[in-house]
Amino acid sequence: MSQHQPISRVTTDDLMSLVSERSSTPLQVGAVLLLDAQDGLDPAQALDLLARRITAVPRLRQRLQNTLVGCGRPIWVDDPSFTITNHLTSLPCPAPGGESAVMGIAAELIGVRLPRDRPLWAATLVTDTAPGKAALILVFHHVLADGIGGLGVLASLVDGAPEAADAGFPRPGPSRGRLAVEAALGRIRSLGRLPAALRRLGSAAAELRPAARARVAPTSLNRPTGPRRAFASVRAEVNEVHRVAHAHGATVNDVVLTVVASALHRLLERRGEHADEIVTSVPFSARRQASGGNLGNQSGVIPLAIPGVGNPVARLEAVATLTGAAKQKPPGASTALLGPLFRLLARVGLYQRFITRQRMIHTFVSTTRGPETRVALFGCPTTGILPLSVPTGNVTVSFVVLSYAGELGVTIAADPDACPDLAVLRELVAQEFEALEALAE
Repeated sequence: MSQHQPISRVTTDDLMSLVSERSSTPLQVGAVLLLDAQDGLDPAQALDLLARRITAVPRLRQRLQNTLVGCGRPIWVDDPSFTITNHLTSLPCPAPGGESAVMGIAAELIGVRLPRDRPLWAATLVTDTAPGKAALILVFHHVLADGIGGLGVLASLVDGAPEAADAGFPRPGPSRGRLAVEAALGRIRSLGRLPAALRRLGSAAAELRPAARARVAPTSLNRPTGPRRAFASVRAEVNEVHRVAHAHGATVNDVVLTVVASALHRLLERRGEHADEIVTSVPFSARRQASGGNLGNQSGVIPLAIPGVGNPVARLEAVATLTGAAKQKPPGASTALLGPLFRLLARVGLYQRFITRQRMIHTFVSTTRGPETRVALFGCPTTGILPLSVPTGNVTVSFVVLSYAGELGVTIAADPDACPDLAVLRELVAQEFEALEALAE
């Protein structure tokens, strides 16, 4: 790495993702791309094409390297031992095939901890998921990118994306002296940002104070989770969801939160439990888009108490008020407090104990806006994109949502042992979408 090549460090937001290394399941995310392969798909050619396109995303050939004391946060460096076969693979879909089989493979892959001595991602091409169908499963560690960053990666891999020159790889990493000087200068510059940092801490405290003071009622939504995960998916028409949201001064995210809270309330009722409000951790991003060269994490979370019972219109409007107030606060402010807290807990060996006993939230819900028109990969139209994430700690079920080409894809992730009725929850979510869409007719 020349003196003119900037040092790429993880951000304070990224450090939160690394803390999850202490949990039972790594904080890995990804997506399933459903492909129409009616015109044929050669796995070897497809993986070769993907191997060439990743040069447009430098982070996909970089590994995370810890630094010595006094040299600042960990850095991203080119991996001189990078071998594409460590990251790309192909396999036939097991019988009986179909989307459920693909999601089963994805659930297994996302739970396998990516080796830290190489770039933190993997791609698996699943062939013959059905006649003329295939799927590509992408998995990467959350430190590599958040949801917005993941879309930046995808945009660099699809057909039509500009190819980048592969010049200068691998570049040598920075010297210890340069790292120390750069870290020292960074600490000096941070003094000038101290007033803004203090304001951010104040905003973070305001965001998290209600959750810190309150404790969610004990329910089966909060149980220690194991290493296994399972996925279920629900679809909704984006235009219909938009129509409902617009009619009540809300957003697509507000509709999703309203649907999830009601579905979880009904699930608990079926289990003989009760919770009028579902406290949900909701991420708010500090950016609207990212490129393949600008990844990492730039978001924070805010816990919101979402009503799960009552008039649907009143609930949706109440959610719109809650999220509207949250958007007035600096995006990502919560990380200013949660990041140092989680790192301290991890350092003293208490992080796992904290997340398996927390009573601040019931679930996680993340909604991201994806491509509005269909993209193609390997010459195959991508008929659907299903986002992947995993619940951690004692959160037994979580939701990640992505809009794509007029369709809203909802992936429900659960520990199948702690949430054996995932199929029931999937049906309840579908019913809640249908009930809300009927309100705008």
